[in-house]
Amino acid sequence: MSASLDGKLVVAISSRALFDFEEENGVFEQGNDRDYMALQLARLDIPAKPGVAFSLVKKLLAFNGPPTDAQNQPVEVVILSRNDPVSGMRVFRSAQHFGLPIQRGSFTRGQSPWRYLKPLRANLFLSTHLSDVRAALDAGVPAAQVYPQSVHAGDAYPHEVRIAFDGDAVLFSDEAERVFQAEGLSAFQKHETDKAQQPLLGGPFKPLLTALQRLQQSGTSNMRIRTALVTARSAPAHERAIRTLMNWNIEVDEAMFLGGLPKGEFLREFEPDFFFDDQTGHVHSASQHVPSGHVASGISND
Repeated sequence: MSASLDGKLVVAISSRALFDFEEENGVFEQGNDRDYMALQLARLDIPAKPGVAFSLVKKLLAFNGPPTDAQNQPVEVVILSRNDPVSGMRVFRSAQHFGLPIQRGSFTRGQSPWRYLKPLRANLFLSTHLSDVRAALDAGVPAAQVYPQSVHAGDAYPHEVRIAFDGDAVLFSDEAERVFQAEGLSAFQKHETDKAQQPLLGGPFKPLLTALQRLQQSGTSNMRIRTALVTARSAPAHERAIRTLMNWNIEVDEAMFLGGLPKGEFLREFEPDFFFDDQTGHVHSASQHVPSGHVASGISND
């Protein structure tokens, strides 16, 4: 019987998003991939340090049962990297060192790997390369550009996967954001009040939130998922956001309607393993406090 990823939450992640390869990447950016390969080979037995998305991956993998029970492992993490196959050996060894049961990976030596997301049926793609993220989003895969200099996740909640999402252009479509940018705050508030009973269309990360809810409902005594909506909306525009989630039969644990306040300090208190936002200003603010990624979708990224 052939292996299958059907029914699993599949996270595809680049090596730089999972591990701290910034020093090595500096050699690569100088234009000599041979020197980069030689450096990675020389460090083959030196585990790379955890990267920005390490905590998220480690906790999601904790939902899996014993390694011998492959059929009942709901989470699959796959390395999808522009690294070369030689450097890929160090990626797998580093994963093994930290006890991450990652077995699959594609290493494309500089070529964009996003085309492998479809056969993987990926629910999420995390990469430091903006062009790969844009291509993945265009293909309908939830994807974010990881900010490598983000503050890493804390260790206060070892048995909770904590994920925070922006609303418009991330969980929801950018319909309302287009009104705001074209006509201003008053028009936006009126638009959302008038359409409070009409659910917003789904944004690029709705499928991920749905998959996370399925994972949560599948249950484990050791791990749970806690989600937060962190949005610049405020009352009365909050109602349409809440009613949209209700219409989708999706629950979030917390909702922060900040009315334009900087998100970073609120996220610092929530302590997510990862935060997703479509606007680079919010991502920069958040990255000073928590692991953060840019969702390059919607009108703000046209």
